[in-house]
Amino acid sequence: MPSESLNKDLNSAKVAKKDEFYTQYVDIQKEIEAYLEFDSETFRGKVVYCNSDDPFESNFFKYFAANFNKLGLKKLITASYDGSPIAGAQLTFGEYGEGNGQREKPKAIAVEIEEVTDINRDGATGIEDVKLFLERNPHNRTPLSEGGDFRSQECIELLKKADIVVSNPPFSLFKEYVAQLAEHDKKFLIIGNMQAITYLETFPLIKDNKMWLGPTIRSGDREFRVPEHYPLNASSSRVDDEGVKYIRVKGVRWYTNLDHGRRHEELNLMTMAENLRYNKKLKGQPYDRYDNYDAIEVPFTDAIPSDYGGVMGVPITFLDKYNPDQFEIVGTLDSNARDNAYRTRVYTSEECRDAYLKRFGKPGTYDLNAAGVVNGVKVYKRITIRHRHRSEKGAKK
Repeated sequence: MPSESLNKDLNSAKVAKKDEFYTQYVDIQKEIEAYLEFDSETFRGKVVYCNSDDPFESNFFKYFAANFNKLGLKKLITASYDGSPIAGAQLTFGEYGEGNGQREKPKAIAVEIEEVTDINRDGATGIEDVKLFLERNPHNRTPLSEGGDFRSQECIELLKKADIVVSNPPFSLFKEYVAQLAEHDKKFLIIGNMQAITYLETFPLIKDNKMWLGPTIRSGDREFRVPEHYPLNASSSRVDDEGVKYIRVKGVRWYTNLDHGRRHEELNLMTMAENLRYNKKLKGQPYDRYDNYDAIEVPFTDAIPSDYGGVMGVPITFLDKYNPDQFEIVGTLDSNARDNAYRTRVYTSEECRDAYLKRFGKPGTYDLNAAGVVNGVKVYKRITIRHRHRSEKGAKK
């Protein structure tokens, strides 16, 4: 039985049901194929674990099951959780009911597959063969008495078997999820919010080149399927002809420690002088220096100068084009950052109150220590970088 603390965690996870975004098959396919282009053996002989995914409905499960032989997998493991809102809505397996609206909420279950053969004898292997296999071999479906939470001991034991974890974890539990993967030294490919880059728990992995962004989502938003109960109160949502709900989510990225070719593409840059002359985004304005950091402010990735040898503050979207052979990540302009070696000034409480009054015309506190500051104004989240092959002697101040 789950411990009292785990029960509390499970309850808190259930409260956060707005985390329930189910990734589209095409987005999974595009991302996986990008790794195969770089190394066709990426998944060969590996045990893949999808540990936040209902075995019968998840597109992660469907993709890996349908492509089991093509990828050369050794085993596919996937697990659901108690009360999954979509289980049985499309694929059904005996006790899981006859379809959406005609079933009880299923209990947590794990499925392990070690081979996919042409059971229906149609000349190919795919998801229909997997469905027939699971119907005929119920022992491959194991109930999870602890509820299927990725932090439960049952799921940790499944995790230990895995070589690569591929999933869309709950956004609100992303910190814990990544910490668990790091603790168990697993390869992974997961979806998360762009803001997770600067989390205290995740940024050190990015800085130390132990985690980076995947190649196929670099801008815009992505459409996710959501459960029946999810409120569609935004313009970026829809319901298809079968009544299935979808919502578009901004600022999502793939996070991984699997290598891919686009990670080694060099970013073409102009000199500072060329940027001021030709980069229309800069509007001819010179680069600012931070009031509180020994670094220059670079407001756009394509404005990074090729001839500056010092530290530069750049938008977090820079990581979409980050090449570890070309740049070094130094830190963040964040009060919680562990490495603020380039901070030159710490503001007093009185200075923060004065800055708020000056900027907004009313009493308050403007936390100038929480970010980079240019001419008394905080800039949005920045990470700090410098060129790999330039020294401080090349810095232009």
